[in-house]
Amino acid sequence: MSDASAIRNRLAEVRARIARAASRAGRDPASVRLVAVSKTFPADVVRAAVDAGHTEFGENKVQEALRKMDQTVGLPIRWHLVGHLQSNKAKKAGARFDVVQSVDDAALVSPLDEAARNAERQLQVLVQVDLAGEVTKFGARADELPGIFAAAAQARAARIVGLMAIPPAVEDPESARPYFRALRDVRDRLLAQGIDPSMLTELSMGMSHDFEIAIEEGATIVRVGTAIFGAR
Repeated sequence: MSDASAIRNRLAEVRARIARAASRAGRDPASVRLVAVSKTFPADVVRAAVDAGHTEFGENKVQEALRKMDQTVGLPIRWHLVGHLQSNKAKKAGARFDVVQSVDDAALVSPLDEAARNAERQLQVLVQVDLAGEVTKFGARADELPGIFAAAAQARAARIVGLMAIPPAVEDPESARPYFRALRDVRDRLLAQGIDPSMLTELSMGMSHDFEIAIEEGATIVRVGTAIFGAR
């Protein structure tokens, strides 16, 4: 089986798993968006996934993503930054990505917005939330969230549309469920505090080993790499 055929088959299987998980939760499968995480894989692999009908791709590093963007010009791709965003890369990210899922500091909002405005583009932003207090992970603490939303209220081209989280690594996918519920609870508390609901429509959570659990707990975006592209 060629790499292209394998990617097509894996995409179909992941979509089927998404549909089954959504059905178990009484949800419309169309309410869940699949972001294929193509980090470390070459542009040819991205092209194969596009040929299989996929259009949304996630990258961890800005520089690697920019190279792939240049190598796939003209393809109908929406690029998501799902890895940590360093402040010195914010302007580059704001000018080229369609979605930045990893904003964890109010200071990132202004350069993202400025770059998107200068590029005459609209940028969607998700706020990465720290759910477990792991020193090796990024994310904003609960007390930092109001400042990030306040900064976003002043932006013109960059708009927050939801929250993202990366739970601690666990062997049993079921062990991630409390963290997915916790992100949903953060969303609900922000709504209760008066945050505009249009800024909280998305919950990005769940990866290859636990995305079905995440969907059962309300994920609207899942970030899947290995289950589509194979081991890195």
